[in-house]
Amino acid sequence: MAHKFINQIEPGEAIDDIYIVRDPILRSTTRGDLYIAMFLLDRSGQLNGRMWQATETIYKALPKPGFVHIQGRSELYQNNLQIIINNISVVDASKVSIDDFLARTDKDTKQMFEEVTKIVGRIKNPHLKTLVGEFMADAELMEKFRNAPGGMKLHHNYIGGLLEHTHNMLRVAVAILPLYPQVHTDLVLAGIFLHDIGKTEELSYDMAFTYTDSGQLIGHVVKSFLMINQKADALKAKGTQIEQTVLDALGHIILSHHGEYEFGSPKLPATAEAFMVYYIDDLDAKIGQVMVAIDSEQSDSNWTAWKNALRTRLYKKRIE
Repeated sequence: MAHKFINQIEPGEAIDDIYIVRDPILRSTTRGDLYIAMFLLDRSGQLNGRMWQATETIYKALPKPGFVHIQGRSELYQNNLQIIINNISVVDASKVSIDDFLARTDKDTKQMFEEVTKIVGRIKNPHLKTLVGEFMADAELMEKFRNAPGGMKLHHNYIGGLLEHTHNMLRVAVAILPLYPQVHTDLVLAGIFLHDIGKTEELSYDMAFTYTDSGQLIGHVVKSFLMINQKADALKAKGTQIEQTVLDALGHIILSHHGEYEFGSPKLPATAEAFMVYYIDDLDAKIGQVMVAIDSEQSDSNWTAWKNALRTRLYKKRIE
């Protein structure tokens, strides 16, 4: 039987299929009855799942994350679709097609990486060129860079998303940098290439998109900063010293690229290059969120539901 994808489920349907379960939590109702809250997902999206009258034994048997066979029904709760689970059983990963569960970029990853390599190859500053080259020479890291998602939920949350996001940003930078000759081109290009490199360590994506323990504790912003300094230390050990002023300027771009303290930025942008990377990053992330939100909305309305991350409803009708 063909897999019923999450984005195909309508309210009031019987559910009898395999999904990935993530972040199950055992809770109790006000009456003291146990239930399990969880996310159920595949490559098309995720829904909240609830199993009432649960037991600790059922909870402990659930993978975190992993594949499960669900029997239940879909329903609307406070205008949000969820799945009420009657029966749940663990499924061996070898029994499923992983391509049904992990979304992938629809872009050509080989071509994108070649273009990224070509763009950062334009860097002339010897310190930045050497540092970026050290990253490029790390074959294992570049393999992760080509495959990692760009995020958990908000934008580019699919295999190859990090590469696609970085590729988009570099192309935007190449287009607008000639308009701002005072901005240090090499710093911007290196900053964009490395701004999210820590996501290769922050996120796990072998079965479902989750945070590694280290990623949850430290986060990709700081991890990216640390990775840059680790590569600089490795170069120093081989006899090549990266100037501290260059490391500081690049490090500032990394630590400020979220733009606001409330968005997890340890520093606020304080250089033209940091502002440029922040706004290009935000632009690509926001446009990605808007397009996905509009394309995934199934209602007949010209407007989407309220999107918390964007703080608005979106107008879906396109001008031809």
